[in-house]
Amino acid sequence: MGNKIKFDKKAIPYLIGLLVLIGFLIYWRQGVEKIPGDVNVRAGNYRLEDGLYDEAAKQFSEALQKSPDHVMARLGLATTYMQTGRDTEALQELNLVIELKPDLAAAFANSGILYNRSGQHAKTHADYRKALAMDSEIPYDPGVIWCFLTTMAETRPHCVIIAD
Repeated sequence: MGNKIKFDKKAIPYLIGLLVLIGFLIYWRQGVEKIPGDVNVRAGNYRLEDGLYDEAAKQFSEALQKSPDHVMARLGLATTYMQTGRDTEALQELNLVIELKPDLAAAFANSGILYNRSGQHAKTHADYRKALAMDSEIPYDPGVIWCFLTTMAETRPHCVIIAD
């Protein structure tokens, strides 16, 4: 009953070192931002993947308050708008993304999807061609772009074929 656990004072530097290491890892994993708003963008991407669109939009918007030219925050917000049928707002965000980073294939691919939805096929084709020229892996993402590269147009009415 009177057994006491003895603490070895030699262990104190090791415990302090362990706590410092854990603190650094947490800071490095969660707190480091190359661009103000990066943490919000990561959180927004997680919410977007989980289908929590309102929360995703909130995170991306907070990132944009910190850094209005944050390309990935704008792309995330555009994607969120696309998922919720807010195509006009999505296209506005994508145009800003393209203005800020004109070599981002995903922005052109997504704007092509939006133009396809609205029946603007000439713009659809132009943006898909730009996206494909920038990133040849784009067509392997299953979706509307794949329709352009396969014969699925006959079986999927939302698909149109790029004509040369």
